[in-house]
Amino acid sequence: MNLPKIQAVAFDMDGLMFNTEEVYFQTGCRLMERRGGVYTQEMATAIMGTPPEVTFGKMLEFNHLDEPWQHLQAESEVVFFEILDTYLQPMPGLMELLAFLEARNIPKAICTSSSRKVMEGVLSRFQMQPRFAFTITGDEIEHGKPNPDIYLKAAAQFGIAAENMLVLEDSENGCRAGAGAHAFVTAVPAEHSRHMDFSMAQLVAESLADARIYQLLLPK
Repeated sequence: MNLPKIQAVAFDMDGLMFNTEEVYFQTGCRLMERRGGVYTQEMATAIMGTPPEVTFGKMLEFNHLDEPWQHLQAESEVVFFEILDTYLQPMPGLMELLAFLEARNIPKAICTSSSRKVMEGVLSRFQMQPRFAFTITGDEIEHGKPNPDIYLKAAAQFGIAAENMLVLEDSENGCRAGAGAHAFVTAVPAEHSRHMDFSMAQLVAESLADARIYQLLLPK
């Protein structure tokens, strides 16, 4: 593999930095139960990493519900924060990787499909937002993942070629977004996403603690 010189790192958030996919699943179950519908792991997989309009639109479509997706999004944020502290944990290897990047002055950003309100709520539990050069959320991007817009914007804000940006993602949609931007994509599947297609990623890591991620970040 011809390894590029990595000048910056873009992190997805949900399922990659934190176990928020579990929180979202519990949230989805509660939302649909209130409406007499169902929320399944199959649905959660299909919408993983997509922007809010797609996420909530598909939840409504699957259950044949006639309701503005924005209403579902607003209610989901209330439920999400009600149960967040019960479930939220950083993913294995996250804290060590952040410290490694900071020790080597490698800039990092977060590029998430979640709303800014949700992102800030999650990061505030660990006083983490000041550790990132910038953050980009799903409500600030016209075309969300799997479109590459969010990672193209990140490369531009870093002031580097996308080829020199490492994208860390746990979902197929997120990896497709990174690949579409021509970034160096590393998939870090969790239990909820191990069955997905990561053929577009240059590396599939076992976790954020995988030594191969660290190898990418060493001076070339």
